[in-house]
Amino acid sequence: MRDGPATFSESWYRVAGQRICLRHSVRVHRQYYRGERWYVLQDPLRNQFFRLRPAAYEFVARLSPNKTVEQVWKECLDRFPDQAPGQEAVIQLLAQLYHANLLQYDLATDAAQLFKRYQKTRQRELKARLLNIMFMRIPLLDPDDFLVRAMPLVRWLISPIGAVLWLVVVGLGLKQAADNFQSLWQQAQGVIAPENLFLLYVALVILKTIHEFGHAFFCRRFGGEVHVMGVLFMIFTPIPYMDATSAWGFRERWKRVLVGIAGILVEVFVAALAAIVWAHTGPGVVHSLAYNMMFIASVSTLVFNLNPLLRFDGYYILSDLLGIPNLSQRAMATLRYFAEKYLYGLKKEENPANTTKEALWLAAYGIASGIYRVIVFGGILLLVADRFLLLGILMAAVCAVAWVAVPTGRLIMYLASSPRLDRHRMRAVVVTAALAAVVIVPLEVVPFPYHFRAPGIVRSAEWTEVRNETAGVFNRILAKPGTRVVDGQPLIELVNEELDLQLAAAKARQAEVQARIRQALQEAVPNLAPLTNLAQAVAMEIRRVENDRSNLVVRARQSGLWVAPGIEQNLGRWVGRGAELGLLIEPVSFHFHAIVRQEDGDRLFASSLKKAQVRLRGSVGTPIDSLSLTIIPADQQNLPSPALGWLGGGPIATALDDRQGIHATEPFFEVRASLQNTAQCPLLHGESGRIRFDLPSEPLLPRWIRSLRQLLQKRYQL
Repeated sequence: MRDGPATFSESWYRVAGQRICLRHSVRVHRQYYRGERWYVLQDPLRNQFFRLRPAAYEFVARLSPNKTVEQVWKECLDRFPDQAPGQEAVIQLLAQLYHANLLQYDLATDAAQLFKRYQKTRQRELKARLLNIMFMRIPLLDPDDFLVRAMPLVRWLISPIGAVLWLVVVGLGLKQAADNFQSLWQQAQGVIAPENLFLLYVALVILKTIHEFGHAFFCRRFGGEVHVMGVLFMIFTPIPYMDATSAWGFRERWKRVLVGIAGILVEVFVAALAAIVWAHTGPGVVHSLAYNMMFIASVSTLVFNLNPLLRFDGYYILSDLLGIPNLSQRAMATLRYFAEKYLYGLKKEENPANTTKEALWLAAYGIASGIYRVIVFGGILLLVADRFLLLGILMAAVCAVAWVAVPTGRLIMYLASSPRLDRHRMRAVVVTAALAAVVIVPLEVVPFPYHFRAPGIVRSAEWTEVRNETAGVFNRILAKPGTRVVDGQPLIELVNEELDLQLAAAKARQAEVQARIRQALQEAVPNLAPLTNLAQAVAMEIRRVENDRSNLVVRARQSGLWVAPGIEQNLGRWVGRGAELGLLIEPVSFHFHAIVRQEDGDRLFASSLKKAQVRLRGSVGTPIDSLSLTIIPADQQNLPSPALGWLGGGPIATALDDRQGIHATEPFFEVRASLQNTAQCPLLHGESGRIRFDLPSEPLLPRWIRSLRQLLQKRYQL
């Protein structure tokens, strides 16, 4: 339940004698959230809104130039002794209304106060724009007249007929995407290629323009006004935006939800049309533009618009669906309430949530929202820095100021001068310092378990690939696969009739040359030298052909297990020279060939490895201890097996022009771990898995700093 409000405040004398009231231009709307009545104050001049609970509105509605604040408060206390706001709540409420420019003072001083408030508001807006540099907005024009004139043309779309049309088109678009999923996935690989960036931006502008007009038309359809249209620099990319905040004044919740989701609905509708166009066009500008529109719609909807952890469409939709206005502000207020009451000891603080369950939910939302913002914006910073390093550094500096310097400065000012902490300031300072020490000291001092993993593949310590040295037709299998063979044992027989013809022709030429040599001995002795050389060449040809004929029988080059799955399918087929026919494996001892990234290399060479365990795919519950480790002290780029690269479904990035799939894009270090075959986990040549290297324990903060330095050095050479 909500804690009781603080009835009295030590700062009450500052506002008790003031004579103030709401400005005459302020409009009042009544709304219901979760069965509770709220009042929305609207400033039509600036199109801003401020929500009040009934008890707070009863106080604000009674404000008048003929009464002091204290007289109004006592009147509310007499009429509503259980619901009337306390003095501290009144001070906070008046401060918020003052900064929202909704209060009016005596005429003699109001003009000056109004100008000061206007200047402060402009300064806050400019400061907010600078701190929110990745999503800066610049208003340009008023689109309301255009929306009014165009409404007769689009009114029928915002109706049950439009809903049916939306379902049909989106269904057809999903069918086209499902039928051509493989092509969709393949084309996604080149979406950020330099030659596609222009079309990607054009698709972004078209889609976001339609998205914003969707909000605007839905808002105008339900009686709202849209007076601001401008440019939003989203990650320094200019796209249009419209201000449809007048929807906050709608009494019906479903109208507010529809206005919030309108942009996503229109965007999905256009993406479905683009999917249909893409599926029925060939390679070209229209085909690529349609694909980019589908891509933008899916990524922006999932990461930004529909995600409630960022203050975009999904945030306002969730706020209306839950019936919790100002969701983000109330989440932050709840976190502040918990800190002030349970950490700083301010017992009379008012809980912004109605119930304990709601307070816990709001606190969890506030924490998750903050973490998600850091992850998303951190990814955006890296993405921008990859393309424009100086711009990325500038954005990182601004974010450091906005996320670290400014909050730290506000916290220090709050601890040093906030009147709320007059009697608890020492405790607040000590608790804050203790919390900082509890967080930082363990990260810097306390050693934590330290390990890292690397992908790899199992190989027998003794193994040989079986390949044929002569091309031919696969005739017979001489040794059954899966059995043990000895060195030199025949495995496969090939047939090549062309070699028989070549041998017969070579022997005929040999007989001819021998006859010419005998003739030269009697008639032309000078011809003996070239004929002798020719005889030697023909003899070499005969030996080569006979050797090829003997190699038609493929023999084992070592003793071991003959492994050739599916070799029976090759019977009767032509087999080219050097084809992979199988393996000869000695299944006694195995090595795990691990691929260690360069950023992990220092941990290999600078630390003493305590232990290494291998977990294979399909048997992760049975780790295998390594008997010994061999670190090859030289970087490599050719993988030990294509199964570790992208082409073989592995995690290592390989060069796109490498058809074998073994040339890694970045150098790596190879570590060979000796494994013993056991009955609990029998090893198979070619199995893939991961190896875990256990290192000496180390505090977390030095690790994070080292990882950050490695990232900056690797990606930006800083």
